[in-house]
This record gives sequence, C-alpha cells and structure tokens, in this order.
Amino acid sequence: MAHPMGAGSRGDFRLDFDRSVRLEFRGSQLSSDGGLLLMRELDEALGLSNLAAASLSETRKGRNCTHLMKGQLQQSLFGRVASYEDVNDAERLSRDPVMRQIVGKAGQGEQGASTSQMGRFETQVLSTADNRAALAGLSGQWIDRFFERTDMLSSITLDMDSSVSPTHGNQEGTVWNGHFKCKCYHPLFVFNQFGMLECCSLRDGNVHSAHDWQDVMEPVLERYAAHDIPKFFRGDAAFATPVLYERLEEASYSYAIRLKKNAILQSYIVHRLTRPVGRPSKTKVKRFYEDFEYQAQSWDRSRRVIAKIEWHPDELFPRVGFIVTNMTGEPEDVTKFYNQRGKAEQYIKEGKYALNWTRLSCKRFCDNDVRLQLHALAYNMMAFVQAIDLPEPMTDWSLTSLQTKLIKIGARMVRHARTVIFQLAEVAVSAPMVKTILASIHRLRAPPICA
Repeated sequence: MAHPMGAGSRGDFRLDFDRSVRLEFRGSQLSSDGGLLLMRELDEALGLSNLAAASLSETRKGRNCTHLMKGQLQQSLFGRVASYEDVNDAERLSRDPVMRQIVGKAGQGEQGASTSQMGRFETQVLSTADNRAALAGLSGQWIDRFFERTDMLSSITLDMDSSVSPTHGNQEGTVWNGHFKCKCYHPLFVFNQFGMLECCSLRDGNVHSAHDWQDVMEPVLERYAAHDIPKFFRGDAAFATPVLYERLEEASYSYAIRLKKNAILQSYIVHRLTRPVGRPSKTKVKRFYEDFEYQAQSWDRSRRVIAKIEWHPDELFPRVGFIVTNMTGEPEDVTKFYNQRGKAEQYIKEGKYALNWTRLSCKRFCDNDVRLQLHALAYNMMAFVQAIDLPEPMTDWSLTSLQTKLIKIGARMVRHARTVIFQLAEVAVSAPMVKTILASIHRLRAPPICA
C-alpha cells in the first residue's frame, strides 16, 4: 500500500516544493552529537570514568544488571555535555549510535539505559551518602589527574562565588531568597584560573553566601597543600570573614577580598571624598588609590586595606571600594588582580547556558545534589577541552560554542564486519581541526610503563 505522502510504506516523506526530495528518519544510524566521540577519547586518555567507577559504590544487589554502573555514569555525563540536562531524553539517547558506541558494554554499541533505568541510577544508586561524598570529591580528582599529565600548574588562583538555582513546586530545601527574589537553591562554587570547577555544594535557598564555605574550600586547600607554588584567592564581600583570612594565611595563600563600606573605613580616605579641583571631565574617569592598615573588632590583628576611589563624569559622588589583602604589590596591581574575580561569574554563566546546571527538578534535596555534581563533572570535561592545545580558530570559544560547534556535529554510522565508521559533518569544525584536537588529547595519555 502506497504511503499517503507518496514515499512508500517506510514512514518517509516527500516535500511539495521539490518532489525529488525525500526525508528519511534513521535514528539508529544518524546522530546529532558526533563530537561526543572526542569527549570519550578525552575520557579514555585521562581515565576519568575509571576514577569515578573506582570511587563509587554499587548498591544494586542483582547479579544480572543490564547496564554497568560505569556505562550509566558515562551516559549521565556525556548526555549533559551534549545539553541533555536530565533523564527525560534517555530513551532516545539509548538508541543514538554515538551514545551506544561510547557507553555500550566493551564498546560493542549495545543499547544504552532507558529513562526509568537512568532515573533509578541517579536517584537511588548515586544518592546514597557514600556516593554523594564520592561525587563531591571527583572533580578534584579529575583536575589533579589533568594537571599530572600537563605542565600548566605553575601557580593556583581560587575564586569562590555563590549562585542561584530557581526551583518550582515543593522541593526539599527550596526557600524564598530576598536577594534573588525567587524560591531557589543557593549553591556555592570554587573555580581555578583555568575555569575548572574545583568543588561545589548545593545549599538551601535562604543561607548566606558564605554559609559552610569550609565544606567547599577545605578539600581544595588540602589538595594543593603539598604543591610548592604561588597560591592566590579572590572573593567578594560575602567572604570577608576573619576565619577565612586566618585559614588562607595558614595555608600560605595571597588573597584579595572585598570589604563592605562603613564609616570607619571611609574615615581613612575622607580627603579623597571631595571632588578634585578643576573642571570635571565629561569623558574620563578620575581614579585614586589609598593604602592603610586597618583592624576590625573581630580581627585578631590589623591587615592591609586598599581603597579605590573613582570619580565618574556626571556623577555627584565618587564610587568607593575597599579590598582587604595580604599582598605586597602596588594598590593598582592588587586591585586589577581582584577585578579578575569576575571570571568566576562568567564560568557560572557558562555552566548555566551550556549545561543548564540550574535544572534541579527532583523532589528530594539529595537527588538534586547528585545532579549538581553530575553537571559539575560534565562541566569539567568541557573545561579540560578548553585547556588543551586547540586549533587557533577555537582558542577563544566559550563552552557554549564548544557545545554547539564541536559536540553537536552531525554523524552517520556505517557498520562493517570489523570496523565502525562515523562520517562527520564538516561545518564549523574541519577534519584538520579534529586531527589537532585528537593529537592534543593523545598527549594526555599516561606514559608507558617500562618493564
């Protein structure tokens, strides 16, 4: 029986504008995520999935599990890398040829886990207390492994910042936050200067920005304690607490942390708060710096404070900012160093836009904590790609660009008796560019062990 659209009985379609054009759907042969093959190669070179599998505990009791825990974890991570932020797309991804090839048992291209199987994996297997703790530490293990295979770690700069994850419905831990003006969670993040996410923690929506900062910072400080390299820290005014100053000084970190304005601090720069003599400029900003010792009542000793005073055109009063620091550089240099803290906000935005890590839609708090950690691991996989030697046109690509131009490459699978061929679309990324990326990934492999 002929198809009503004139394309036979195979479920294909013809188009009226050109009857010679026919649409065919071959979901088991075609994929929109061919770039995931490069991410799987990165995973293999660094042994990321092996590290994760060794850290996590299998809680399923049966002996005939259809899918190995390592394969399900890879499906969770690679799905997020390709912008499938939860398990709703697992049913289709389980039949995707690229996903089947990279997560199937022994790479045999077996079908991936279904939506229900992935849901149970994330909300039952990974949500146990031991596995949640292991997931929280995996980002640090992965970053350590990456630095072991490269010579990038000549210094470390840590940026701490909080963010907002809006929630909907009656989710555990969701509370109205007056600053963000929504019901939300209030996660905390620590990034390094390369944009890698060192550690993160999901928190209730109404906690202070610096609440439980030790849970996030202490594992990072301990990991870098043995490295004899310059160490730096930046944070906004929410982290201006003497306990943090003392901990950073104990760990030999140079820090620059913003202070909130108060009358005592302004009394040190009162001579700068009157408009400079002369006709105000209509285009240029007049900028001044002051440097003084200051001790708040809660501090154990006095510390250096730098004030930046800016007179902007058409503004009656100056803009004033204070930074507490133990750095010895010129005030202008210390201020420029602190201003680079804005990169952390950019990294958070990239996590939101590329990975949608604010999509925490589970009922239970522990399940949402698992999903945040899975997003963090997927984010770091993409950050590792940013950090390797990329082709010149890709050096300035954001995570969003990497995802849309590299990960989302159309691919067609052709299976032969002994080989599987993926024919990739050559649009934003060319074959020579892929060759360069693969060469950089292969340099990350462990050196051979001499017998």
